[in-house]
Amino acid sequence: MNLIVAVDKNWAIGKSNKLLVSIPADMKFFRETTMGNVVVMGRKTLESFPGGQPLKKRTNIVLTKDKNYKVKDAIVVNSIEELLEELKKYNSESIYVIGGESIYRQLLPYCDMAHITKIDHAYEADTFFPNLDEDKEWELTGVSEEMTYFDLEYVFARYERRK
Repeated sequence: MNLIVAVDKNWAIGKSNKLLVSIPADMKFFRETTMGNVVVMGRKTLESFPGGQPLKKRTNIVLTKDKNYKVKDAIVVNSIEELLEELKKYNSESIYVIGGESIYRQLLPYCDMAHITKIDHAYEADTFFPNLDEDKEWELTGVSEEMTYFDLEYVFARYERRK
């Protein structure tokens, strides 16, 4: 299973249920990487999308404790156990965890690959991703050339779980 996330230099990922910044090349990378695949998210992440609608041309799976939560064109599960059972129907390599913070933390142990857009800036934030640079179970296995969006510098980094 994979995960995909954009983090700032403090591994922050959001504030008030919004991304810290929207970088067009990062959005394009996210779209191209997840298109045609399975995306796993929490309810708040889904509700942060335009119109609170699932992502098109992807299988959307939403993990929420709310047993009455329903959303058109998405699969809703209410526990990690139920989610893992649902995910058995799909090729693990085609599954992408896309947030938010609690979903990343709960599913990180099940992921083998992390696609991380690292933004060289510190934002005011209230949600964070675990720092993989400090996690002995993960290693940085690839990094793009540095790119710039206005005055922001960022790289696309790939981390893999150590075998």
